[in-house]
Amino acid sequence: MSESALTIRGLHYSYGAHHVVDGIDLDASTGSILGVLGPNGAGKSTTISLAVGTRAPDAGRVEIFGHDPFRDHASTSLLAGVMLQDGGLPMSAKPLQVLRHLASLYPNPLSVDELADPLGLHEFSTRTIRRLSGGQKQRVALAAALIGRPRLVFLDEPCAGLDPQARAVVHDFIRELAAAAVAVVLTTHDLAEAEELADEVVVIDRGRIIAQGAPEDLRNASPAGRRLVIRVSQPLEPAPRELLATMNRVAATSVVGPALVVDGDLDSAQIAGLCTAVAEAGLAITDIDMHSQSLADVFFELTGRPLR
Repeated sequence: MSESALTIRGLHYSYGAHHVVDGIDLDASTGSILGVLGPNGAGKSTTISLAVGTRAPDAGRVEIFGHDPFRDHASTSLLAGVMLQDGGLPMSAKPLQVLRHLASLYPNPLSVDELADPLGLHEFSTRTIRRLSGGQKQRVALAAALIGRPRLVFLDEPCAGLDPQARAVVHDFIRELAAAAVAVVLTTHDLAEAEELADEVVVIDRGRIIAQGAPEDLRNASPAGRRLVIRVSQPLEPAPRELLATMNRVAATSVVGPALVVDGDLDSAQIAGLCTAVAEAGLAITDIDMHSQSLADVFFELTGRPLR
């Protein structure tokens, strides 16, 4: 049975007259992965800071397993692990020294080797944090967030700077956390990562939640639905007159270089009609692709700009 790990209601925070967090509601349950998406400056990092109790909200309520993280930080710090993008690690210490020190602060920590071995920390354990690459620091920060066996973990861009092999290891860690009934709150700029890992996605823009739901539900709710791409052997601008007549009968058709792009649900007759019109215009079809809208497509529709 899942349990409520994080509850946020009516959260507000401002820097002077600038409303950074403007009425956000969030929920995270044990055994689930919540993906939080948004462009830089959307309010994601401030929301996480408020959620873990490093600052007090101007208004609203935050609870971690029923405890206020700002007023009862001693309790929530034993329940929640935090991996921030800037790491927050002591630069002059070595990775395993950091983990051993952190382990001493918890009543039932993981052993250092349980984290160091799969994350490959031994290969650079003799260097100080200051001398590590960005990806190596990310791996140490992840281990630091998990050493206390948290029941809720906040991961801010956990795969930034990692090579594909290290990313796969971190993704496995995240899945294993959820399988072990840990609640995971994941902020990421990688939409493919959110689609792959998250059970639910929240899109934040200008301090407000503008969309929320399972990745598949958000894609299916997109007005564009599915996308058909018919690529031909030469650029289509301007499109032949014979082809234009057929394009005008199919809504949401556009020309992108050597391709026809159609957004929406098409029936077989419409698809066949477009292919026939391309052939009759004397063009050779080189590829046909039909796929559901991606989370990146949905994000662009919602905000009018790509995530980065």
